[in-house]
Amino acid sequence: MSAAVVETLRRALGEGKVRTDEAARAERRHDSWVLSALADVQGRQGPLPCCVVRPASVEDVVAVVNACRATRAPLVPFGLGSGVCGGVLASAEAVVLDMGAMAKVRGIDARNLLASFDAGVRGTDAEAAVLAQGLTLGHYPQSIGVSSVGGWVATRAAGQFSTGYGNMEEALFALEVVLPSGEVLRTRETPRASAGPDLRQVFLGSEGLFGVVTGVTFSLRRKPEHRVPLAFHVPSMDAGFELQREIVQRGHAPVVLRQYDSQESSRMFSAYSRPDAALLLVVSEGPRSRVLAEVQEIGALGARMGASDADPAATERWFHDRNHVPTLRSFIENGIVVDTIEIAATWSRIGKIYADAIAALGGVQGILAASAHSSHVYRSGINLYFTFAARPEAGQMEATYLECWRRVMQATADGGGGVAHHHGIGRVRRDWLGSEVGPAGLATLHRVKAALDPEGIFNPGVLLPSSEKKA
Repeated sequence: MSAAVVETLRRALGEGKVRTDEAARAERRHDSWVLSALADVQGRQGPLPCCVVRPASVEDVVAVVNACRATRAPLVPFGLGSGVCGGVLASAEAVVLDMGAMAKVRGIDARNLLASFDAGVRGTDAEAAVLAQGLTLGHYPQSIGVSSVGGWVATRAAGQFSTGYGNMEEALFALEVVLPSGEVLRTRETPRASAGPDLRQVFLGSEGLFGVVTGVTFSLRRKPEHRVPLAFHVPSMDAGFELQREIVQRGHAPVVLRQYDSQESSRMFSAYSRPDAALLLVVSEGPRSRVLAEVQEIGALGARMGASDADPAATERWFHDRNHVPTLRSFIENGIVVDTIEIAATWSRIGKIYADAIAALGGVQGILAASAHSSHVYRSGINLYFTFAARPEAGQMEATYLECWRRVMQATADGGGGVAHHHGIGRVRRDWLGSEVGPAGLATLHRVKAALDPEGIFNPGVLLPSSEKKA
């Protein structure tokens, strides 16, 4: 089968777009999931895909899809490889569809605040293109420099300024997708429609199961006129949650609200933290008059609710360092497994989930650190980002990693929270999807998959538990 699909692809696309050399296949065989990195460090390299294809156009993608369907070869879309949940893990029979060559800015419409891109455009390149016209995407994931705009759609991403600007579902205006049938779906560019179900939602967060995103159009914002950073010490995580709830439910719209527990604030903001308090960072931006009024109101509200002023230099430091992430390899080589796990819950549930998950992580053998911060806030709830680090006994790194994940997922599901906020499901959360959507939801997703991709060739193994695991 592998030889057949490679030959079919070369006939359809030419030799230059189909790579079978070991370096290309090794580089794109997986994403940035911790377990994939662990396997590499331990010399347990998995299989290489049969080839890597770099399409240059939508027509190329259609040709690749048709070739894979004809030969029944698995097709694995690959953006820039920044995913952290095992959304890319190619088998030996798989064709990896590297979207990196589809990197054109299709157009910027300043009057209507729209920008269209090929799916492979790097996030920082997309932002630079619109900034040149005094505009902004308003979408700043920590991975903005190593992720693609198509990947943002495929994982239903959130950005660091989502509290004020919303997430990918708010930013996405129109979508172009190549379906498993080889057909191309293009949604209308309209500010809102009541024309049946919104088909964009089928592909937001679909992780390559239902189609290949080839083009995106975003609704933009004008570059903000003014920005003010604030910071507060809050007596506890629960107190900070209540302050954040009051801020957003009273109608304020700071673009950033980030709250770090005492362990995390002392580790990341030692010069600005207090051992007896959590640290809340706030960024307000927009028209100058509105920003000045907002920061005054938030400051007064914080004082009434028991918060005390912290040095806003802490927020400035976060802003400067926010996209710096240590490499996994350095931890693994020192016998340490680390990861972050983002979840979400309503205001009435989040405090217990925080306490239960931290306590559960504390019971893992070899645990070194267990902490959390919040980073995305809504009128009806908030997210949490748990961080763990553990030094397992010899031969137990993978088992310890999975046990840390299991405990946070269990605490979240038991507490009525959502087990994924913005990194998607991939493989690491796959068997917890049922806790999110229930048996009927799983069955529905399996039916959608069977209808759109009856051969089951699009990114097999991600998101959906096997059909035998529907509960």
